[in-house]
Amino acid sequence: MRHLTAALAATTTLVTAAAALTAPALAGTAALTPAPSSPSPALPSPASEPPSSASVKVRPGTSKGTGALTPIAGADRLVAPLGVDPACPARIDIGLRSDAKKAGYATAAIEVDKPLTASRAMLTSYLPPGYELSAKLLVAVPPGTAEGTYGLRLRTTTKRSLEVPVEVMTVDRLDNGGNFALRRPVTASSQHTNANYPPCSVADGDRSSNGWAGGNGWNDATARAFPDTVAIALGGARQISRVDLYTLDTERYPAYRYGVRDWDVQAQVGGQWQTVAQVRGNTAGTVRSDFAPVTADAVRVVALASNGANDYTRIIEVEVR
Repeated sequence: MRHLTAALAATTTLVTAAAALTAPALAGTAALTPAPSSPSPALPSPASEPPSSASVKVRPGTSKGTGALTPIAGADRLVAPLGVDPACPARIDIGLRSDAKKAGYATAAIEVDKPLTASRAMLTSYLPPGYELSAKLLVAVPPGTAEGTYGLRLRTTTKRSLEVPVEVMTVDRLDNGGNFALRRPVTASSQHTNANYPPCSVADGDRSSNGWAGGNGWNDATARAFPDTVAIALGGARQISRVDLYTLDTERYPAYRYGVRDWDVQAQVGGQWQTVAQVRGNTAGTVRSDFAPVTADAVRVVALASNGANDYTRIIEVEVR
């Protein structure tokens, strides 16, 4: 077991699919912590690898010594909507759990039914007994793919397998939970290019700031220059009366230092933008804006100021109800 820590760090290997993707607990104010160094020009990415290959995580556990290597997934099915921005494909957590008697390599092949494509063809890492590894898998749906159920399979070298159904459907058929913005088209005034900050990620259903700079969250490209805008088409006229905004908020990058401070909420009614709510002086990670019901076909957030010296606009998610 000597040098185990070094081995774990040095031997984790990712093998991406040949057909790589094109891109691919919100509380209030975070507790006061020592300020990290000022990020420039935008907050740094947590990893140097490409956006389609998120980090592998290794966690300790307890082994029963059966020798089994078990494939695992974070959900029993994956919904992959048709026609969404390729920078925001469907995502699912996958991994392996080792029940071996001694440390060794844990490997699983990843297969997905065509024409779908996955961001990895294999997942492999050096694992001690009882340890578990996990990673994000991105699944892209090419234009013209027929609706239906496709297969995603993980096969280990110990001949264990796991199949997760991938349900391909149009955005209109999604169970949006009352959120009219979910998976709808998004446009933004600008997009920072030093990491993965796609505008479409503000409508992907993921409120967590943990994937910042790795495909979850939008960062504009104009420091200290406002306003910045992000607009979401709702797929038709909808009666709305509430918009929830989630800004960047982690222990290292709390909202009161790096989140959006001032903004207007606008609704497009009869082809004209109307301001329906305003937020000023915010320091929290999430803010709910309620307003008199209007019938609108799009919603826009107009950012006017952010907390912190760099004053970028950093938005994780926008929900419209």
